[in-house]
Amino acid sequence: MKSDALLLRESQRDAGAFREVYDRYAGRIHAFHLNRTRDPEAALDLTAETFAQAWAARARFRDEAGGSAGPWLFAIARHLLLASVRARQRERSACDLLGLPTSSASEPDESWLEGIDDAIAELPPGQQEAIRLRVVDDLAYIAVGRSLGIREREARVRVHRGLTAIRHHLRSKEATR
Repeated sequence: MKSDALLLRESQRDAGAFREVYDRYAGRIHAFHLNRTRDPEAALDLTAETFAQAWAARARFRDEAGGSAGPWLFAIARHLLLASVRARQRERSACDLLGLPTSSASEPDESWLEGIDDAIAELPPGQQEAIRLRVVDDLAYIAVGRSLGIREREARVRVHRGLTAIRHHLRSKEATR
């Protein structure tokens, strides 16, 4: 079985190679969006946009996950979801300012963002900064390491530990609801 990285390289000449990557991840990307939007139509739109952006950016893909395109695709999905939430907030603000009714069109549910700031605030500063550089700024681990003055491996460890702590915090919060 070919790695995702190899398929993305081959997709420069053969669109069928990208189709294999799509087939591997479409279900998981759709579930990611559906989980957060709770809207089947919005999830389908965001999934399609995720893969459209991945197609357009496939030449810039850097294999930083042992041949897997998963982290790269989920980063694109997260960025699109956040952009969608922000765009909807701007639209609502503009409608409020103009005195227009707000559209009833489906939109991502922002509840999945609840508690993330608190969870991040509980992390040690080094983990906070590593996560900001990796997740928000979308830097490669080597660039995160350079920014923090540490090795790439240590940058990976900080991000992993931070994300694990955030996940634990959010799950424990969810369990108490």
